[in-house]
Amino acid sequence: MALSVPAIMRTTAARLSALYLLLFALCAVLLVLYMTSLSARMLTGQTQETINDEVLGLARAYQRGGLPVLVRVVEARSRQPGANLYLIADANGQILTGNVQSLEPGVLDNEGWTTSPFSYQRFGEGELDRLRNLPADKGTAQPDQSETQAQGEKGHNAIALVLRLPNQMIMLVGRDLGEPERFRAVIRRSLMLALGMMGLGGLLIWFFVGRAALKRIDSVSEASRRIMGGDLSGRLPVTGAGDEFDRLSENLNAMLARIATLNEGLKQVSDNIAHDLKTPLTRLRNRAEATLSGKQKTSDYRQALEGTITESDQLIKTFNAILMISRLEAGYSSEHTNRVDLAAAVRDVVELYEPVAEEAGVSLDAEVNGAFVVNGNRELIGQALSNIVDNAIKYSTDSTSKPAVRVAIERTRGEIRLSVMDNGQGIPDDADRARATERFVRLEKSRSQPGSGLGLSLAKAVMTFHYGRLDLLPGNPGLSVVMSFPAREDH
Repeated sequence: MALSVPAIMRTTAARLSALYLLLFALCAVLLVLYMTSLSARMLTGQTQETINDEVLGLARAYQRGGLPVLVRVVEARSRQPGANLYLIADANGQILTGNVQSLEPGVLDNEGWTTSPFSYQRFGEGELDRLRNLPADKGTAQPDQSETQAQGEKGHNAIALVLRLPNQMIMLVGRDLGEPERFRAVIRRSLMLALGMMGLGGLLIWFFVGRAALKRIDSVSEASRRIMGGDLSGRLPVTGAGDEFDRLSENLNAMLARIATLNEGLKQVSDNIAHDLKTPLTRLRNRAEATLSGKQKTSDYRQALEGTITESDQLIKTFNAILMISRLEAGYSSEHTNRVDLAAAVRDVVELYEPVAEEAGVSLDAEVNGAFVVNGNRELIGQALSNIVDNAIKYSTDSTSKPAVRVAIERTRGEIRLSVMDNGQGIPDDADRARATERFVRLEKSRSQPGSGLGLSLAKAVMTFHYGRLDLLPGNPGLSVVMSFPAREDH
């Protein structure tokens, strides 16, 4: 989706990029000014130090032989190549010797360091420039005064130390600033070029990277609008780059999947309550209506009330199971978790159901060797295991051989598997086994057995709460219900 420049600048990414670019440009400009100023001060200091050394050498020559020796030393040093300037002038400023042909007016008026760089021409440079620029038809004609003045304005820049000798003559020792100025110009150009390249690179990075980020954000916004429109099956795009956008999208997709699961569960609960709880409520009303119609004995009223209490208790148990399942599936439970020995839990449940199994003619035994410790809630695990064992006893009575239920624990790679196996008819169909763990689902052959269809649903919720899983596997014959717990104790 294309965005105009004002729309782009309203985005957080563009504002942050602009602020960073402005901050970077400001820091770069300050760095250019600082480096230029620092290099200028360093070069000026080195130049002044060089001039001081030259002045000390000339002072020693003056002390050895006076003005004649000083003049000879100045003439000798003037003929040497280099950037140093030497000049001796009379009291009126008339140049007597040295390598300087002309100076900017007023340079020799004040003693000491020149306050600012001044322009000058070396001896012979004016004539050389005139000959180079002279037209061919004029030969060796002499330049007029205006041409000489114009050439003098094109001189070099320098700084110097002006000294007055005891005989009122003037000595100037200086150094040309051409090399320091060129060095300073090179530094300035280099820094400005680096600034321009970095600024251009920043703009290109912002254009490509920021544009890609804006496209990702637009795709996330579009998917969010579809989801807010009611399409909970929609998911945020994941490119596979593994960046923060992908991590955010994956977390949000997991959250959406969880919300969709909870909404589906809520819808199923509402439908199941409306259908499956209608029968016991109708039965309660019919019993009360039948008791009230006509004259009844006191024992009949008592029997009716006892039946009503029994039905009410069953409804309360059903609602409690529904609430427990909802809390567990939502990942919240007020129950505490600690170390639980599954072997001890199995022995307790088997001991509790041995009388029930004996009364039903079912053989109930357990194969538990050693300790199998997990991190969980003892009461929840015991309740889930009780539901599974109770179902196994109920549905093993239709076995063609002697009914038997066996409980076993084994440790596999990364898991502790608690299995409850019966030798009844089982659930041959894979689809029926998948539906058996849903709320209020009772298969056709289980309609004759008492129950609400919440036992396996509660067991599945308990396993989800313990980061495990509940599997229904064919037992050949019968059914094997497996509770798989993570082997680690700190899940």
